[in-house]
Amino acid sequence: MTRHSPTMIRAAVAAALLLATSAQAAVIGQMTPAPPLTRERLADIPAGERAAWSSYLDRSEAARRLNAAETTNGPPPTSGDAAASMPLSKPARWYATPEARHIADVIVSFQSPAGGWGKNAPRTAVRQPGQPFSAEKDYVGTLDNDATVTELRFLARVITAGGEAPYRDSFVRGVRWLLAAQYPNGGWPQVWPLVGGYHDAVTFNDDAMVAALSLLGDIAKGQGDYAFAAPALRADAEAAWRRGLAALLKSQVVRDGRPTGWPQQADAVTLAPVGARNFEPAALASAESAGILAYLITAFPTPPPEVAHAIGGGVTWLRGAAIADKAWRAPAPGEARRLVDQPGAAPLWARYYDLATGRPIFGDRDRTIHDDVHDLSAERRNGYAWFTTAPAKVLKAYGR
Repeated sequence: MTRHSPTMIRAAVAAALLLATSAQAAVIGQMTPAPPLTRERLADIPAGERAAWSSYLDRSEAARRLNAAETTNGPPPTSGDAAASMPLSKPARWYATPEARHIADVIVSFQSPAGGWGKNAPRTAVRQPGQPFSAEKDYVGTLDNDATVTELRFLARVITAGGEAPYRDSFVRGVRWLLAAQYPNGGWPQVWPLVGGYHDAVTFNDDAMVAALSLLGDIAKGQGDYAFAAPALRADAEAAWRRGLAALLKSQVVRDGRPTGWPQQADAVTLAPVGARNFEPAALASAESAGILAYLITAFPTPPPEVAHAIGGGVTWLRGAAIADKAWRAPAPGEARRLVDQPGAAPLWARYYDLATGRPIFGDRDRTIHDDVHDLSAERRNGYAWFTTAPAKVLKAYGR
């Protein structure tokens, strides 16, 4: 019979306790980063489609060189709420005022050589020579955080109010940037020119793709603020809108033969769900799905069959994913949030739902995926919106 020393016994007990704790924590997976779009990936694309993707990468590299040609070694612009500095709900006459023209001048000054805009920089002070075009160096041309689309919508209002040629030229360059950034399959990356990582994924997060589609749809109609758009630009916008809509419908996740929701981001080539940051796994995303459904409902008062099918499936999924009689809050100031019982509370939705089981899932900074939000580190529990009420609004609109 083999004898074990007390030290060995204590080590064995500690190991057993560690395994028990790990099992109780229920780590159900590991987040896999989204693959970037590279030339190596072209080999996986059907031969008949490779030329379009190769041309796209050529276009991205040319835009990168264009951005890099201008020296930007000065201090970056002040970071802050960019969208709030470009109000879109003022009376039409306000967009002819000196205040609105000043904001438009700032917008024009910060347009990158490739045509897009960065994010998180209030449009309050005109760009100085040598100043970076974005407050964040990896976002020189992005749809993230309402960037680029907000600038274009503001310029359109100023142009409609009698704005001069520089605003029109900037608007057209910005729309051309949006058209150039669209993937051959109809989706849009978060950042363009491409920068790699999850930024290359087709991005539904924070309504990025919905914002692009909505703007292009408005330009294509050529009404209201966009009546000034030239016929050629309107035609190109409509073609891009149609490709984008097709990609949006193709990205909807089908489970057991039924359409459900959408992911937060999709693979640049295949449109399959992919992860983003370490704590953002490939999953069904409730808030993004709600935003997409809201757009489809308003864009199609009488939807065609394929859109009606997508809307019906998405609404059914959201209804089934609702969490009743719960509240997401901190028990006391300074403590980590918890999901607690609260009879009669408004319905909640988890941020993410597992693609296979449909159950809520949660990610931590170490890329672990959990089935219980309380297993996350306190920093991630408090530092991310793991639950939302956003779908309630779209379900109400659908009911109407």
